[in-house]
Amino acid sequence: MKKSFFLIFLILFSCSSFLVAQNTKLTEKTKSELVALIGSYSEARDKNDTVLLKSILTAEVDQLVSSGEWREGISKAVEGMQRSSTTNVGTRTLTVEKCRLLHPEVGIVDARYQIESGDGSIRKMWSTFFVVREKGKWKISAIRNMLPTTQ
Repeated sequence: MKKSFFLIFLILFSCSSFLVAQNTKLTEKTKSELVALIGSYSEARDKNDTVLLKSILTAEVDQLVSSGEWREGISKAVEGMQRSSTTNVGTRTLTVEKCRLLHPEVGIVDARYQIESGDGSIRKMWSTFFVVREKGKWKISAIRNMLPTTQ
């Protein structure tokens, strides 16, 4: 009795795992979409375009910046981004280094983040973007900016 119960359980478990398996292979199309999303984010920051920002961020977006400030929700995130762009003047460059899907509609994008100030100094950081697909469109759900202690 125990062996047949175990065998039935094993068969059902094996079959159900095939049913819920998700394709998390990153296609070139998806990678291009994610790189374009980060490009739109960079453009919105450069141009102080709050309409574009709000269109590519989820409503519950949160951002942890290198100063330790945690911005929760789209209003606080956009307000903080505007404030940061005004106080940390310089040319911002985001270069996507790696994309990975955790689920067909959830991914992580890692990018080098540099701010070159007017005096030529460069602040070198990393940004990690947590992205989700909402209604067929990729959006940013969370951002983590890191300032490494060694460059």
